Amino acid sequence: MKRFLIPALWILAIILTACSSPSSSDQTPLSPAPASNIHTTPTDDPAILATMFPNMAGNSEMNRTDQQGAIIVDVIPLNLDMPADNLEFDVALNTHSVDLSMDLAPLSTLSTDTEISIHAILWDAPRGGHHVSGKLIFPTTKEGNSILIGATKLTLTIIDLDAPSRVFEWDLK
Repeated sequence: MKRFLIPALWILAIILTACSSPSSSDQTPLSPAPASNIHTTPTDDPAILATMFPNMAGNSEMNRTDQQGAIIVDVIPLNLDMPADNLEFDVALNTHSVDLSMDLAPLSTLSTDTEISIHAILWDAPRGGHHVSGKLIFPTTKEGNSILIGATKLTLTIIDLDAPSRVFEWDLK
């Protein structure tokens, strides 16, 4: 038995070695690694970002941007001129270093120059990633009264989003 064990192991080693090495004709020359370790993504292209987030382009006079910390936040009110049951804001978050899986509703407050403040009721957006766009929704009434009556200024404050406070203001006409 011992007499066959060593030759059998020797043959097995030769077979495994022959099967595991590529033939010289199949080998491709190795190219040097790139000098930079920066990897671009398709969303680094401003044209693609503008397509994904049309409100980021700054083409709207209602667009407000905050660039504190590692997150760029763009906000546009969607229905200030015709509010229904809710006031909606289009919010775009962009970063390459922070996880954007948070819920903005509990971090967001809408206030007026008439001393009325309300909290967001919904952050309607996908969770996670480095480019997130969604709707931040607030009720239009507090205790049965419209928050916009008599107001000339509207302020959206978002706290603890990679900065202590982000403030966006609009003059109401």
